[in-house]
Amino acid sequence: MLRFGEFVTKAGRNSPYFFNAGSFNDGATLGRIADFYAQTLLDSGIEFDMLFGPAYKGITLASATAVALAGKGRNVPFAFNRKEAKDHGEGGTMVGAALQGRVVIIDDVITAGTSVRESVDMIRAAGATPCAVLIALDRMERSGKDGELSAQSAVQEVSRNYCMPVISIANLADLLGYISGAGADAQLAQHKDAVAAYRQRYGVM
Repeated sequence: MLRFGEFVTKAGRNSPYFFNAGSFNDGATLGRIADFYAQTLLDSGIEFDMLFGPAYKGITLASATAVALAGKGRNVPFAFNRKEAKDHGEGGTMVGAALQGRVVIIDDVITAGTSVRESVDMIRAAGATPCAVLIALDRMERSGKDGELSAQSAVQEVSRNYCMPVISIANLADLLGYISGAGADAQLAQHKDAVAAYRQRYGVM
């Protein structure tokens, strides 16, 4: 799920690593990450009533997390949106349970916060309350263009702008610690300097 090399992010930066949630593409790996999502959410202590997965990656992640939560004794409804509205069947852009109560938004990462903003708008429009965002990896990157970087990361800005917590299974500090640790193999360890330099340039501590 994690690749090293040279990758251009949505922000136009050359990143030495790339987290690809699309690689959770079989039952075993999807079940494993869903279990991490579920346990992280339960461990957070946040009170919630349902899950919401923004199209497209959030759809699978929210669905799988709902299954994992049920396996842990917490059965909650979930919903997701379509990018294009249907004019037949149930119609509209929303699929799944009706949005109500306290809703956790589930996605892979937060880069610019666009997906969160759209999700918050949809949840509030339905009369429900967005109460948290749950992601797999917090890249801990300052937002903005080079020379105009924000003092805060995209995750911190989302939390501030919408007055709700953003929870992550892991973050860049965890990643850097893992590939720098004594147990890391040589193939991983060779990338630690590039990742550390990237964090020094764009990261928040």
